[in-house]
Amino acid sequence: MKPVYGLIDANSFYCSCERVFQPRLRLLPVVVLSNNDGCAIARTTEAKALGIKMGDPWHLIRKRPELAAVEWFSSNYALYGDMSRRMYQVLAERVPRVEPYSIDEMFLDLTGLPGDLTERCRSLRDDVRRIAKIPTCIGWGPTKTIAKLANGIAKDNPDLGGVCDLTDPAIRDSYYAALPVGEVWGIGSKSATKLEKAGYRTIQDFIDAPVPEVRGLLTVVGERIQAELRSVSCLAFIDAPADRKSIACTRSFGRPITAWYEMREAIATYAARAAEKLRQQGLQAGHISVFLHTNPHAKGEPWHSGQKAAQIEPTNDTMALITQAVRMLKPLWRDGYRYAKAGVMLNDLEPAVERPKQLFFSLSDGRSKLLMPAMDAINARYGKNAISPLAVGIARPWAARSRRLSRQYTTKLEDVLAAQAW
Repeated sequence: MKPVYGLIDANSFYCSCERVFQPRLRLLPVVVLSNNDGCAIARTTEAKALGIKMGDPWHLIRKRPELAAVEWFSSNYALYGDMSRRMYQVLAERVPRVEPYSIDEMFLDLTGLPGDLTERCRSLRDDVRRIAKIPTCIGWGPTKTIAKLANGIAKDNPDLGGVCDLTDPAIRDSYYAALPVGEVWGIGSKSATKLEKAGYRTIQDFIDAPVPEVRGLLTVVGERIQAELRSVSCLAFIDAPADRKSIACTRSFGRPITAWYEMREAIATYAARAAEKLRQQGLQAGHISVFLHTNPHAKGEPWHSGQKAAQIEPTNDTMALITQAVRMLKPLWRDGYRYAKAGVMLNDLEPAVERPKQLFFSLSDGRSKLLMPAMDAINARYGKNAISPLAVGIARPWAARSRRLSRQYTTKLEDVLAAQAW
């Protein structure tokens, strides 16, 4: 049986998540901003029509008269992550396998499903829209690369009704002859330019190119992409996510940090968040690194950057990782500098297992086995940071700016929408 891969992609996902809980936004131009409310990272169709481009700095465009009707939002990653989970859940109940590719894109195993595939995919779109409230497009074909291309065609051609079937070779060939090679998943702008200079401008040109020449231009990666476009599946379904190699928690500050106690709070906060991620994934870390630096683009300000790394006894204990991170931070700190960013990175990850007791000093004492699960359970029930180590601070004036943050409608009890019956 020939495989059939599908790709479902949410339309303007971050903006769509904001619209779910605020119906007044349905027809308005909506833009979601990056960390620190820096630049546009998601735009609705209405916002794009006003000329707002991806990456446009908010401080330069927000006061333009023609953008007065735009609704601007800070990134609400807690909300977006939970809405992605809901979208996955709807799909997992309806197709044999679902493989998340990103927060708003998921590959689907459509192989051997009974009935008309077009009607089934339309039904999937309808179910995601009805239950998770997220608008999507679906494309499918004999390989992942073709499915990704089909999804893009569905998005770019509203007359297709949000779905595109590229299982038929004749239909594929018609699109291959018309679309530029840069539309193919995995061929970036530099690779596209290289191919165009060699005379391969359309997808069909690329498919017809001699394999050795493709390999010479784009290495074995390009050869694999060409094979996928020829309906030879080279990218199989991944039933389980790849093992994490590292966990990082890094942020640019809402304002420069000049005081040691604020930097200590920031590093403690990042270490605590990284420890939470470890426990959520059942992992522990055997290596930690800490870094900080000033703004390299700030004119007239001195530059300083520092990083320190060390092997540690494998742990996922918040207190132990905070202690180690702050200890490593001390020799990096310099008075008189305006620090713009810092972070904590954990490496050498392995499954968390019961370890033999250490004869000498141990990062985690016996209380960790009871304290960490209790702290996680309280935060899961009462909301993020309901309980946290004092080392992470309370006010956190250095935190990234999120002045236009919406409510965490699905993950924070006090933000859940209330309904009244009359």
